[in-house]
Amino acid sequence: MSSLPIVPIAPPAPTVQPPPQGTADCPVAASRASFCSRFPAARHARRVLCLLPLLLIGVWAADNWQVLHDGALQLTTADPGWLAIGAAFTFLCWVSAAFARQGAIPERLPPGLLLASQFAAGAANNVLPAGLGAHAVTLRFLTGRGIPLARATASLALYSLVKPVAKLLLILALLATFPTSLGTADLLPDQGTLLPIALGVTGTVVVVTLVVTFVRPLRRPLLDGLRTALIDARRLHTRPVRVAALWGGAAGFSLCQAAVLASVGASLGLPIAWPDVVFAYLAASAAVGAVPAPAGIGPVDAALVFTLAAMGAPLSLAAATVVGFRVLTVWLPLLPGALVLSMLVRAKVL
Repeated sequence: MSSLPIVPIAPPAPTVQPPPQGTADCPVAASRASFCSRFPAARHARRVLCLLPLLLIGVWAADNWQVLHDGALQLTTADPGWLAIGAAFTFLCWVSAAFARQGAIPERLPPGLLLASQFAAGAANNVLPAGLGAHAVTLRFLTGRGIPLARATASLALYSLVKPVAKLLLILALLATFPTSLGTADLLPDQGTLLPIALGVTGTVVVVTLVVTFVRPLRRPLLDGLRTALIDARRLHTRPVRVAALWGGAAGFSLCQAAVLASVGASLGLPIAWPDVVFAYLAASAAVGAVPAPAGIGPVDAALVFTLAAMGAPLSLAAATVVGFRVLTVWLPLLPGALVLSMLVRAKVL
C-alpha cells in the first residue's frame, strides 16, 4: 500500500465584516459613535442642553415674579396703540442686531437663521451678565457656519467696540440738533462723579497692559486676536455694504431701544418729549451699561428712572415707564426666545 503525500490544509480565511454604512468614509461619525457607546450619558446631553435655557428662564422668572406682576399691572392702563408701536420697535431691535452682526463679518450669513439667532441671543442675554449670553450664542452660530474661531471672536470684539462708539455719536448728534431743548443741565456729572470713572478707566487700561506684558500664555492669543480683528476691520471697511450694516445696525439698535422707551412713556402719559426720552436712554445706557448685570437690568433701570425724573417726570411715572419698557423688551420675548434657543440647539444650528 503506497503512502500518499500529506498536503496541509490551509485554514479558512477570516471573514472581514464590512464597516457600518456611513462610518467607513467618515472618521468623525465613527469616533462619535464610539464615544456615545462608551458614554451612554452623552446621548442625552443635547436634550439636556435644549431644556437648560427654559430651566434658567423659569428660575429667573420665579425670582422676579413680583416685578413681572407690577409691570403687567401698569401696562393695563396704558394706551394699546402706543404699546403696539413699542412692540414693533422691539422687533426692529433684533433686526438691527442682525444687521450689525452681519456687518462685523465678511462672509454672507443666512438672514433667517441670523435673525433667529439674535432673537435667541436676547433670551440668553437675560441669564448671563455683560452681554456674555448673546456673545456665546452668536459665537456658536458663527462657528457653526464654518467661520474659524479666531475670526468669529474678532467679529464679536468689533461689534462690541462699534456699539458704544455709535451710541456716543448719536448723543453728539442729538446735542448738535437740539442744543437748547434737551434738559442736560441736571444730568452732567460733577467732579466727584467723574473722578471715580476716570480712575476706573485708568485702572482697567493698566491691568490689561500688565496682563499682556507679563502673562506670556495670554500674550500670544490676545495679540493674534487683535491682529485678526484689525485685518477683518480693515477688510470690512473697504466694503460699503458691510460698513452700512455694521454702523447702521449698531446705531439702529440703540435708537430702536430708545423708541420703545418713548412709546411706553407716551402710552402712560409721560410729560417728556421724544428727543428728551431718546437722549435719556442713550445717556443712561452709556453711563452704566457696562456694569455687569443680566441684560443690564438693575443699574440701567435705576439710571433711566433717575434721568427721566431729572427731566421733570414724576418719579412714580418714570418708574412705571421703565417697568413697561422692560416688559416689552425683556419679559414678553423671554419665553419665545428661550424656545427658539432650544430649537436652534436641537437643530444643531448652535
